Amino acid sequence: MSLTRRQTAAALAALPLALAATPAAAHGAPRRTRTVHIAGDSTAARKYADAAPETGWGMALPFFLGPGLTVANHALNGRSSKSFIDEGQLAALLPGVRPGDLLLIQFGHNDEKTEDPARGTDPYTTYQDCLRQYIEAARARRARPVLLTPVERRRFAADGTAKPTHGDYPAAMRALAAEERVPLLDMQARTLARWQELGPDGTEAYFNWLEPGESPNYPDGRQDNTHFRPAGAIEVARMTARALLDARVLAPYDLRRLGARVPEAWISWPQAA
Repeated sequence: MSLTRRQTAAALAALPLALAATPAAAHGAPRRTRTVHIAGDSTAARKYADAAPETGWGMALPFFLGPGLTVANHALNGRSSKSFIDEGQLAALLPGVRPGDLLLIQFGHNDEKTEDPARGTDPYTTYQDCLRQYIEAARARRARPVLLTPVERRRFAADGTAKPTHGDYPAAMRALAAEERVPLLDMQARTLARWQELGPDGTEAYFNWLEPGESPNYPDGRQDNTHFRPAGAIEVARMTARALLDARVLAPYDLRRLGARVPEAWISWPQAA
């Protein structure tokens, strides 16, 4: 049935009001909380009271995310891109991944242990093949995969230059990200540059370096150039949040405290189950 001239005019007059009301209604509607899932190794993983003050950067990431985002840290000590899949960890996390979520994928430290057939991968073959499985799994859940090159260890040359330690793995991940058109957070480059700024002495407070008797968990002390203390985990989490912003994976309103001090006391270590 055709509209009369009066009906048409009334409909056109109401249209701008309807359009104007739409953003307000959307603004007033509650937004679904999105989850940032982390699949990774011990540098990101949650640590428990018997390991304190060792801290994974995933423990500090929530301090930099807004109220519409929550973190599900699935990272585990000692895992590679291969062993995380083979042990069923990727399959186990997928039921909790919903459309619009993020899956941050950071492996490399243990993939480099090529003498271990359960964990070792080759940068341009099996490493990339495994990473593709994470990408495809996230996309199948209508979530967004994000690749993170492995954070750098604390290693310096005699002249004080920070040294890269991950061989071809970061380059292989960069190539895969370009091929698959997946956002890449180059945490290897960012952390290496930061360690260079801090120098050998300045980085000690970021890594799990402890004097004898400083922690009951390490009565003989510790000189760990791979894992972080709270200060290091907070710094890497801040860099990760900034990288998510720079890559336009997250918007400014998704983030907070990028330039603010985050007290180390905010880190807590639960008792192991």
